[in-house]
Amino acid sequence: MAKKYVYNFHEGNGSMRELLGGKGANLAEMMNLGMPVPYGFTVTTEACNQYYADDEKISVGIIAEIMNHLRDLEEESGKEFGSPENPLLVSVRSGARASMPGMMDTILNLGLNDEVVEGLATLTNNPRFAYDSYRRFIQMFADVVMGLSKAKFETVIDEIKEAKHVKLDTELDTDDLKLMVKKFKEFYHEQLHDDFPTDPKEQLILAVEAVFKSWENPRAQYYRKMNDIPSSWGTAVNVQMMVFGNMGETSGTGVAFTRNPATGENKLYGEFLMNAQGEDVVAGIRTPQTIDHLKDIMPKAYEQFVDITKKLENHYKDMQDMEFTIENEKLFMLQTRNGKRTASAALKIACDMVAEGLLTKEEAILNVDPSQLDALLHPTFDGAALKDAQVITRGLPASPGAATGKVVFNAEDAKRAANAGHRVVLVRLETSPEDIEGMAAAQGVLTVRGGMTSHAAVVARGMGTCCVSGCGDIKVNEEEKYFTVNGLKFTENDYISLDGSTGNVYGEEVRTVPAKIVGDFETFMSWADEFRKLKVRTNADTPRDAKKAYEFGAEGIGLVRTEHMFFDGDRIKAIREMIVSKTVEQREKALAKLLPMQRGDFEKIYEAMHGLPVTIRYLDPPLHEFLPTEEEDIIALANEMNMGVADLKTVISNLHEFNPMMGHRGCRLAISYPEIAKMQTQAVIEAAINVNERKPHYHIVPEIMIPLVGDKNELAYVKKIVKETADQIIADKGVELTYKVGTMIEIPRAAVLADEIAEEAEFFSFGTNDLTQMTYGFSRDDAGSFLQDYYDKKVYEQDPFARLDQKGVGKLVKMAATLGRQTRPDIKLGICGEHGGDPSSIEFCHKVGLDYVSCSPFRVPIARLAAAQAAIRNK
Repeated sequence: MAKKYVYNFHEGNGSMRELLGGKGANLAEMMNLGMPVPYGFTVTTEACNQYYADDEKISVGIIAEIMNHLRDLEEESGKEFGSPENPLLVSVRSGARASMPGMMDTILNLGLNDEVVEGLATLTNNPRFAYDSYRRFIQMFADVVMGLSKAKFETVIDEIKEAKHVKLDTELDTDDLKLMVKKFKEFYHEQLHDDFPTDPKEQLILAVEAVFKSWENPRAQYYRKMNDIPSSWGTAVNVQMMVFGNMGETSGTGVAFTRNPATGENKLYGEFLMNAQGEDVVAGIRTPQTIDHLKDIMPKAYEQFVDITKKLENHYKDMQDMEFTIENEKLFMLQTRNGKRTASAALKIACDMVAEGLLTKEEAILNVDPSQLDALLHPTFDGAALKDAQVITRGLPASPGAATGKVVFNAEDAKRAANAGHRVVLVRLETSPEDIEGMAAAQGVLTVRGGMTSHAAVVARGMGTCCVSGCGDIKVNEEEKYFTVNGLKFTENDYISLDGSTGNVYGEEVRTVPAKIVGDFETFMSWADEFRKLKVRTNADTPRDAKKAYEFGAEGIGLVRTEHMFFDGDRIKAIREMIVSKTVEQREKALAKLLPMQRGDFEKIYEAMHGLPVTIRYLDPPLHEFLPTEEEDIIALANEMNMGVADLKTVISNLHEFNPMMGHRGCRLAISYPEIAKMQTQAVIEAAINVNERKPHYHIVPEIMIPLVGDKNELAYVKKIVKETADQIIADKGVELTYKVGTMIEIPRAAVLADEIAEEAEFFSFGTNDLTQMTYGFSRDDAGSFLQDYYDKKVYEQDPFARLDQKGVGKLVKMAATLGRQTRPDIKLGICGEHGGDPSSIEFCHKVGLDYVSCSPFRVPIARLAAAQAAIRNK
């Protein structure tokens, strides 16, 4: 039996998301629930993948299926595609498995030509509506299908409005719109040397093809990479009978959420426009009315809509984001999906739905995206600083949070400035999907146009980026890069601040304060902790970072990088003195200067963690990293060290390595210079004894981690030095102290021989940064220069340094965990690479049976939630 590539809405249901995409599955489900959904059909995600497999061609078989379903749609609607007497017009929309708002393309009013538009005008007795629909279709088709500039069409519209001395599109009459159609078609011919296609069936196939193509447009690729959506999923295409919100003042269109997506308040929230099509609302070209006003204008439609929204939320057990159209007072539902929301709204909605009995705790935990929590962990405005800050204008509070930075006016400038380490606020007339990378790079987004459901608002909320939209007082000159408001002028060098919770815009940099886990956040995280099996530690090298991680719920430290303690002032001098020393005695003298500093750091870190486990990694990087490279710095160091410049240059030259990341570093340093390991052991053990004496209830058990081990004998050699030093100190002090010695598994050979290494190691910590680097044979410092080519050419979909490669590197982790436990059943297993804060990597760690993950302080709550979700999903 031949594979089926096209389904009528009534053939599908909500469980067919992988095949029909999110939008198609939900339209089918709404139809099954008896809701007023315009008839239509879905071209499946498999058809999209087949299109790419066939070198970007739609096969004859798939075209035949589309035409068969088009005939079914004609029968169901009682209309005929391409007929001037009773025309069927359709919308063609994308619909990926995962919601990707604004990233792919849509075409409305398809099926119009010069004859059909006249027939539509006669049939509806509304020529203005017919030509308004025609001009919209030409503009969208030319842009989406043929790639012509949207801006040129907007220029034509502006010229016609200017000639008529009107401001709004709705003030143009039929003749104006006819002129617009004529000018649009002239521009089309001028650019493409071809007439605008008049055959509706040709229009339809070209439109379906364009939606397939939009799956691989740059903004869709960027969004997929940011949200871990595989390109292999493809997009479905939904072809649906048009219903018209632009037929006059008894028609309209809108977007609504069952709860407030910015705050989580349990109240219907949305906007609509009368005499408009859906694109008008989300594009922010006209400022819409709030959904409450619909009750006054069209009470029957409003009541029906409220009833549907309640049913949908109860059915999907989540806040819904819905699109609707009213045609001559009759309501139609065009879409429902789980709505994008801010992090604070997500937590409030989750907690409220549990209290309302709509969700269990487990379901509520699964409803919140762990990466969203990041938005709650960063600073908010300092209340005292706000008192003196000048509010220069106010817009709509579209996505909460605090943002302060230099003004930029386009996505490229935002990316460039952010890469240079600057905080920026992106200021735009209105954002479009092309701005997504700039929005991701910015601290905040400010737009002149658009409501609470505009593109800027929806995308910013999904990213957790602060956004103030619809700030109509601002006059932006994007070309000359400045904006004015209330007599003030701001250029690229000026700072502004946004409060996404109030809509206030401040004409200066405003001080911020750290975030705290309180209220719904605290409640929700306590639920997550009930279900997770994995412990969550932090990577922290300073008492400040350790304290912050403890506040965020860290259950210990999985990685203290001791070399990070050596770069300040007197410390760098002492480490350099050690490096240039020619004898053991000279090295020990230099290390003696470092000992009290390192011991003091460890004491503060132990105290900051309140007695929780702390894993301390011994010196890891190659020694050349501590030495200067500039001539003047070399001369200054030679004078400081009381040695000749030529001698110092010889030392630097001798330490030069062709591949330092695989050179004289890690445990190899301790084997060449055992005195380094002795000093670090003394600091670790004495610090623990001192803190235990001051705070006996802490019972600190230091965990000493030897890095870069590839052979049992390496670990055995360094461990012997550690044990002899530690045991002697403990005996001399006359105290009891337990400590552990383990290793970081970051060399493939160590993973393969983990059973042997476990004879010496009491714990393994997987250093997946280096394990990834060595398994791939990529330098993570240099791979950025070519990995983009891999993404562009579909060789790789994800950065293996950001998301754990479960097939390759993951196989080594799993192997090492299994082998390690065979030798030492009670061996403690953790991960401390950057992957320890990535939700998909955390789920892998849960499945493999690790004891803990360790991540940066600000990712601790993210890891706690991801670990809970992993436990619930893999019961």
